[in-house]
Amino acid sequence: MFNFAERIDRWTRFISNDNSPRSMRLVRFDGTLPPMPFPRPDNLPARIEWAWASYEHAQECMTWLDDDALPYLRPYTGTEVFAEAFGCPVHYPTNDMPSARPLVSNAHDASRLRIPTLDHPAIARIFAITDELRRRAPTALMRLPDIQSPVGIAALIWQKEDFFAALMENPNAAKELISKCTSLMISFLDEWFARYGRSFIAHWPDYYMPYGITLSEDEIGAVSPDIFHQFFLPELAALSNRYGGIGIHCCANSRHQWPAFKQIPNLKLIQLARPFDQTLESLHFFVDHCAQYYRPETIPASDPRDRIPPQARIVLDLTASTQESAKRHAAYLRMAM
Repeated sequence: MFNFAERIDRWTRFISNDNSPRSMRLVRFDGTLPPMPFPRPDNLPARIEWAWASYEHAQECMTWLDDDALPYLRPYTGTEVFAEAFGCPVHYPTNDMPSARPLVSNAHDASRLRIPTLDHPAIARIFAITDELRRRAPTALMRLPDIQSPVGIAALIWQKEDFFAALMENPNAAKELISKCTSLMISFLDEWFARYGRSFIAHWPDYYMPYGITLSEDEIGAVSPDIFHQFFLPELAALSNRYGGIGIHCCANSRHQWPAFKQIPNLKLIQLARPFDQTLESLHFFVDHCAQYYRPETIPASDPRDRIPPQARIVLDLTASTQESAKRHAAYLRMAM
């Protein structure tokens, strides 16, 4: 079995940029895992058992797969949880993840919303699942559930086209709702870290964080840098400062916001899910600022050395369909980077 403590040390040095390895390598091999049950309120036992099976599978892979993956427990959700806690209805399709539906469409109704407590069923379900997984494996790493940014949560609660108009026409009302979303996030994260520890696996993608938080920031493509600085940056900075660092996933067309990303304090890792031409540009743009994460659809597996600046710190991620191909992928990444 490969050494768990050594992998933790590599990840810690990588995220902290302290005598960091140049790259971290992840090879995804699901083996015979059954399909993941979609997160619904009526299937908690199935979600728990799937998360446990996934954890046991990852432990077994660690005995033969020479990459940097760490086994973890996964109390997964969709993006709907915090919005649901504010009162949003939730759509549960039969073949996809749940999604929140808007609750308000104007400043007056938004101002009447109260910050939910952690005993709201939407949030209590997450803790119930996670507590059971923690009972089974008291020292295992836990993966954060899907967490959107404060603006992202507000944009789910407030009808989006009206919310974006309010950023210009009624900024105080928009900021009030964003602040309420931040308060709920802080309450949740404080309780989460108190129960399950400060080190964790990121919400997306699944890299190790020795401290800090991770979230998705997917609304910035539709706004100007000035709007980012007014509404997005203060909350992101406050969260990063509170928890000692931040990792960000973004799948928006965010090229015009890249300079602003660099103003977020203690940005530890960024993952930009963009076409390959922007991927190449971003590799150079953030090379001296933070670690970066790119999945196989954005970095071809043929020869990453020709595409990644030599001083970059980067996570490379390949998917394998068989045990033999997983071993080949791991050997290739170890040789190539």
